[in-house]
Amino acid sequence: METVNSSQAHVGFGGKIRTARLVGRRVRFLMDFEDESGPFTAHTNNTGTMLGLLRRGSEALLSVSDAPGRKYACTVEALRLRGCREDFWVGVNTSLPTRMLRAAWEAGLLPDCEGYTQFTAEPRFAGGRLDARLSGPGGELLVETKNVTLVEECVAQFPDAPTERGRKHLVELTRLRQAGTRAALFFAVQRPDGECFGPADVVDPEYGELLRQAVAAGVEVWPFVVDVAEDGYRLGRRLTLAL
Repeated sequence: METVNSSQAHVGFGGKIRTARLVGRRVRFLMDFEDESGPFTAHTNNTGTMLGLLRRGSEALLSVSDAPGRKYACTVEALRLRGCREDFWVGVNTSLPTRMLRAAWEAGLLPDCEGYTQFTAEPRFAGGRLDARLSGPGGELLVETKNVTLVEECVAQFPDAPTERGRKHLVELTRLRQAGTRAALFFAVQRPDGECFGPADVVDPEYGELLRQAVAAGVEVWPFVVDVAEDGYRLGRRLTLAL
């Protein structure tokens, strides 16, 4: 269940949480774990590389679903990473950014979204779907959301793997903005150690170039830290943009 209070946007896990130790990633959507009950497999919706996170023995948070017909009851929510000063959770659930965007909008914590009274998920565009449309007296605002798990030299970066889909979204947002529609990218940085945000040029240089072109065209970029804890996710501080 997603909850919002007046001072902070909070998104819960929606069910029970199970902790376990990472054994490894089996295939794209499956990861193996173990706990006191023995080995088991969980689903992950993160198709990126999760660069630097997949360390055998790392602690993990998994949400447990009782939905009938699911082959794997657990979904990977976060992995524990050892930092220079302390360990911290890194959220890897890629469904979180759009949910957090909506929770933050409902809580009135996004000044960029003032004047919009309606939130529509997954609006269509010519080549597929974006993540959100906000509308109201302020007009129309199209937003694509992305999950960020990579930090290098204190810079939170996206993507962690070459992303054709992400590049297509940048092209579409740029086209929309050039046609007069307000457009934005919401980057949910699900770890606390980034001091600013920029594109991962080493991973996908074309994405970096398209992001710079989008910003030059007027597409807005909103990078926010999302604090991950054992009771869910909370909107944290906004990061500066480093292009």
